[in-house]
Parts: sequence; C-alpha cells; structure tokens
Amino acid sequence: MGLKQSAPLHLHPCPVVEVVTAGAIAYQIEGATVRHLEVGDAFYEPADVRVARFDNEGDTPARFAAFYLLGQGEHEPIRIIST
Repeated sequence: MGLKQSAPLHLHPCPVVEVVTAGAIAYQIEGATVRHLEVGDAFYEPADVRVARFDNEGDTPARFAAFYLLGQGEHEPIRIIST
C-alpha cells in the first residue's frame, strides 16, 4: 500500500485474517472505533461487513498478509462498494 494511500469502502464476502508486515494502517469497520495497526498486529475482517477505513497512515509503504477464508466454490475475495 503506497504512501498515504486509502482503500475504498469495501467488504469481503468471506472472513479475512490479516497481519501487518510493514508500516502502519488505520483500520475501521463501519460504525466502530478506528484501530491503529503496526507491524506484527493481526486483525480479523468478518464476512459481509463494510470496511470504512483501510488507510496507510505512515510515512513509509504499508504491507500486510491477508488470508481469505473462502469456502468451497467461493471465488470473490473483495467487493468494492460504490457510493
């Protein structure tokens, strides 16, 4: 994730487990408190929940490893929500 880059409003049709491997990320499920994640922090994104913020808030590129827990026959890991 590039410098000061933000992801658009989105959701995952499947649960996702992630860990920050570089940089710092502001993460917020819609309606919840913003979490400020740093290297080594792991977090969970439930299925079908809107992610309001997923922003690089550091001065260096942010990286993360994402594990999409897709069920058999599922192929869609992310859905961008147009506003």
